[in-house]
Amino acid sequence: MPYVSTAGEFTRDQRYIATRITADGRDGYPVEPGRYRLIVSRACPWANRAIIVRRLLGLEEVLSMGIAGPTHDERSWTFDLDPGAKDPVLGIERLQEAFFKRFPDYDKGITVPAMVDIPTGQVVTNDFAQITLDLSSEWRQYHREGAPELYPEALREQIDKVNRFVFADVNNGVYRAGFAGSQEAYEKAYHRLFDRLDGLSELLTEQRYLVGDTITEADVRLFTTLARFDPVYHSHFKCNRSKLSEMPVLWAYARDLFQTPGFGDTIDFVHIKKHYYEVQRDINPTGIVPAGPDLANWLTEHGREKLGGRPFGDGTPPPPPVPAEVVPAEHGARA
Repeated sequence: MPYVSTAGEFTRDQRYIATRITADGRDGYPVEPGRYRLIVSRACPWANRAIIVRRLLGLEEVLSMGIAGPTHDERSWTFDLDPGAKDPVLGIERLQEAFFKRFPDYDKGITVPAMVDIPTGQVVTNDFAQITLDLSSEWRQYHREGAPELYPEALREQIDKVNRFVFADVNNGVYRAGFAGSQEAYEKAYHRLFDRLDGLSELLTEQRYLVGDTITEADVRLFTTLARFDPVYHSHFKCNRSKLSEMPVLWAYARDLFQTPGFGDTIDFVHIKKHYYEVQRDINPTGIVPAGPDLANWLTEHGREKLGGRPFGDGTPPPPPVPAEVVPAEHGARA
């Protein structure tokens, strides 16, 4: 399954299923406790966003989560982590089954995160950017007491602006470098990525979070890329001007979030590395997964408290993850 662009410059296919799950059910899918299943892979940065937001908002009891394994083939993500290699709620072996059940001729990417309608077994949406925004706004009735405001109305214009350039230059920027099919396309993406990271470092020198004085959707979106930077993007995608751990401001910012409940405890470094190095064989033909880097440094002091800010605003930290969703200790950062 090729990932490198034959056209030189990598362009992401963004033809996602635009159906939304809303409070008023205007697309035919109203918000209902227990009706939908969020399908993720801990390896995927886009899915990791949904895992974090669901956790911060306390939606575990109303929105179940299925976790696909870290590797897949051209037929999509599999549930090989579950007994019998089937999702225990949907009863399917591959995520593509839910897509084909709704769209028999579906010809776009079978991607995570995906929201699946449990009664019909059909996919509702895989629009990763909209899913997390809707969890904040449309699912509000079911947020836990003390849930933070991740997408406050007063800051939405500013959050959207930050999200646009972070997506273009960083979230997708690492892929534009890694999947480039020519030297010219690679170097263009490389410089665009590090120019943006330098700008973000400057912004975060004087403020603890990207927008306002609390954690927002913008921080969630940047964090999942930063968490994968040294284990994967620095080497595998040739984003090697600097490691994250060599960029002092961004490194402290990332550690601050990592050590915040709901962020670092969702990160599975083993799944992350297995996915990129084993699946993307046109970049890494041997499929050998690097043994490093040392991850204990994620738990070192970051010193960002001196900038003030209130991580959860007027809210509170989420409780520990439910037992079935705990990342194995050996897959995380260990002192």
